Amino acid sequence: QVQLVESGGGLVQAGGSLRLSCAASGTFFRINTMGWYRQPPGKQRELVAYITSGGNTNYADSVTGRFTISRDNAKNTMYLQMNSLKPEDTAVYYCNADALILTMRQYDYWGQGTQVTVSS
Repeated sequence: QVQLVESGGGLVQAGGSLRLSCAASGTFFRINTMGWYRQPPGKQRELVAYITSGGNTNYADSVTGRFTISRDNAKNTMYLQMNSLKPEDTAVYYCNADALILTMRQYDYWGQGTQVTVSS
């Protein structure tokens, strides 16, 4: 099992910044790709950004240039620095991790989600 613990969500005004973190814990051999997803009110969940174990990143067009994803492999922790926040960034943000467990089987894990609200 792998648990993903998120922190950093909250309420900010438009133009502000927020930093989310996601720490993976449990019994596993390696975490491969980690990513952030979000689900705005009344909409489907969408990919925000992901980062591979080697540090390669990818971003949704809506956040490119404003958000930065990073990770600390030694701590199995991922971060999302969100700058120049807009009201349309309001959503529940979810942490996702692709992990190889000690039995050499690979599974996909999700965090509980954290609310980010951007006021105008």
